[in-house]
Amino acid sequence: MVNTSQSRLIGIFALLMMAVISFRPAAAEAVSWPTANIDAKSWAMIDARSGQVIASHNADQELPPASLTKMMTLYLAFEDIKLGRLDIDARVSVSKKAWKIGGSTMFLEPRMKPTVKELLHGIATLSGNDACITLAEHVDGSEEAFADRMNAKAKELGLQHSHFANATGFPQDGHYSSALDMVKLGAALWRDHPEMYKLFGEKEYTFDGRSQPNRNRILWSYPEADGIKTGHTEEAGYCLVGSAEKGSTRFVTAVFGTNSDRARAQQTKTLLKFGFRNFVTLRPTEREIRRQVEIFEGTEASVWLKPAAPVWVTVPKGNESALSFRLRYDAPLKAPINKGQQLGSIDAVFGDKGNTEVLQSVAMVAARDVERASWVMRQWDGIRLWWRESEQEESEGGSAESGNQ
Repeated sequence: MVNTSQSRLIGIFALLMMAVISFRPAAAEAVSWPTANIDAKSWAMIDARSGQVIASHNADQELPPASLTKMMTLYLAFEDIKLGRLDIDARVSVSKKAWKIGGSTMFLEPRMKPTVKELLHGIATLSGNDACITLAEHVDGSEEAFADRMNAKAKELGLQHSHFANATGFPQDGHYSSALDMVKLGAALWRDHPEMYKLFGEKEYTFDGRSQPNRNRILWSYPEADGIKTGHTEEAGYCLVGSAEKGSTRFVTAVFGTNSDRARAQQTKTLLKFGFRNFVTLRPTEREIRRQVEIFEGTEASVWLKPAAPVWVTVPKGNESALSFRLRYDAPLKAPINKGQQLGSIDAVFGDKGNTEVLQSVAMVAARDVERASWVMRQWDGIRLWWRESEQEESEGGSAESGNQ
C-alpha cells in the first residue's frame, strides 16, 4: 500500500513530467527579407557602403532618365577636377547652343564668362541645361564628344542599362538608363568624390543676382537627406534619385515614372524610411573574417588570409545572427605566396540552414609572404598530398578538397 509520502512524491513527479511534456520551446522566427511597396514605374534602393541592392522593382528597365543624366555629367567633371585636368576656377565661354537650349537653366548668356565652379552649382542645384552644355563643350569641345566619355564611364562603372546621347537628359533616341544604374551611379558619386558630393545637398543657388531653389523636395522634408537629383520630361514622368544617411547606413534610391513632383518626393521618402526601419549596415572586423589556411611546399605550414578591403554587409534588423562567412579557395595552396596575393574569396551568407543567400563576396589576400621550402620538404609535402588524395578517393563522397571554411 502506498503511504502519504510516496503519494506526494508520485504527485510531484507526475506534475514535473506534465510540465516537461507540455513545454515546447518557441520556434525561431523564420529569417526573411523585408519587401517594400512603392508607387513608381521602376525603382531601386542600394546601400552605398555595402553595395547591396536592398529592394527593387523593374530596376533594369531601360527608361528615359531626364535630368538624372546630369549625375553622370557631374561625375566626369568631378573626376577631371580630381585628376587635375579641369581647373575649378577657370572661366568658360557660353555658346549660342547653350544659351538657346531651354528647359531648366541658370540663365547663361554668351556675354557671360562663368567659372567651372559656378557651372557645377548650376547643374547640381539648378539643373541647368545651359550649364551642362557649356561644361561639356569646355571639357571636350562638343557635347557629342562628351557623351562618348559618359558612355565609356558608364561601362567602367558597370552601368549595364544606360546609354547617353547628350549631357542634359533632353529626350533623344538612344538616350536611356535604369533605376538600378542610377542608384549605382549615385553611390559612386558619394564613394569617389565625397567632397564634391556635398553640392547635392545645396537647397538654393544665386547666380548673376538671380536665386533659384533646388527642385529636390526631400532636402526640406527629410532631415537626413543630402541629395541627389530630380528629373522630369513628359516621356520620363517625374524621377528622383535620393540619398540619406543614419549612423553607418547610407541609402541611395531611385524612382522612375511617378506622376508628380510631390509623388516622386513622397515615394522616395517612403523608400528611405522603409530602408532605415528594416535594415542595418554591419562592418565585421578583420578578426571576424580572417581565416588560416594550410600551405604546402613552403617554409611555413599555414598563412592567414584577410579581406582585401573593408567589409560592409547589410542585413535585416533583428537577424544579424543569421549572417555568417564562408571562405572559398582552390586547395591545395602551394608556396611561394606573396603578401597581398589573392588566394580566395569569402562569402557573406545570410539565412538559416534551409534557405541561404550569398549577399556579397570579398577577395581574400595573404597577410604575409611564404617562401618556397627546400627540395626535401617539397618532396615530403608531395607525399603528404598524394596520401591525402588517395584517402579521399577511397572515402565515399570524399570529393577533392574545395577549400571551404
